[in-house]
Amino acid sequence: MSAARKTIVMIHGMWGGGWYWDNYRRFFEAKGYQCLAPDLRYHDMPANQMPLAKLGATGLLDYAADLEIEIRALPEKPILFGHSMGGLLAQILASRDCAQAAVCITPAAPAGILSLRYSVLKSFFGIFTRGAFWKHAHQLDYERAVYAMMHKLPDAERRAIYNRCGWESGRVMAEIGLWPLGFKGAQVDASRVTCPMLIVAGAEDRITPASVVRKVAQKYQPRSTYMEFAGHAHWILKEPGWEKPAAQIAAWLEAQ
Repeated sequence: MSAARKTIVMIHGMWGGGWYWDNYRRFFEAKGYQCLAPDLRYHDMPANQMPLAKLGATGLLDYAADLEIEIRALPEKPILFGHSMGGLLAQILASRDCAQAAVCITPAAPAGILSLRYSVLKSFFGIFTRGAFWKHAHQLDYERAVYAMMHKLPDAERRAIYNRCGWESGRVMAEIGLWPLGFKGAQVDASRVTCPMLIVAGAEDRITPASVVRKVAQKYQPRSTYMEFAGHAHWILKEPGWEKPAAQIAAWLEAQ
């Protein structure tokens, strides 16, 4: 897949924004790709500002609908990159024929794949134990964010990144983690995914464990390729040595 004039739409994860992708954006733009990294709905607010009440009730399909409008306006189908929750959104959009290829990096799992491991429950425990949490927006406290996502980042970078993280929809968390209880939104029909899929895991990921990510890759066989990186965890986009996974993703794209 030649980089010439190809567009990559980069979809960020929970509590984040397009800034998640700074390293990857520079890396892939240097290879000739046009990179777009939109903020999801209500995610362009300062992290220290109280969220809009609407955010708490916003669901995955709301995010997907916004992204689909942007994607359909492009001159051709883009390559989708998605990290964490964004990786699940990339799967949903791929099932809508919105991608010529999709790269799902430490992705959240779709409905049908049980993701509630001990480390996942520990990461979300403070949120899941709040009454009717799925009706409100939430932040992760700093210590829990470090445990869940930032433990492979240098100490000096953790606080700076955390300070940029904002609020996230409780409804989205329920749709991803508690689909067995009837929450809808995370369903993906694998038979409708016809583009090549690259599924990337970090061997030390606590919030989207590699054992879960492997099952995501299995869901899309034979169209999927699985890569797992030792020494990396959830924030693989910014962890020391991030260039190696980025280079292997680039090589996979060029081989398509």
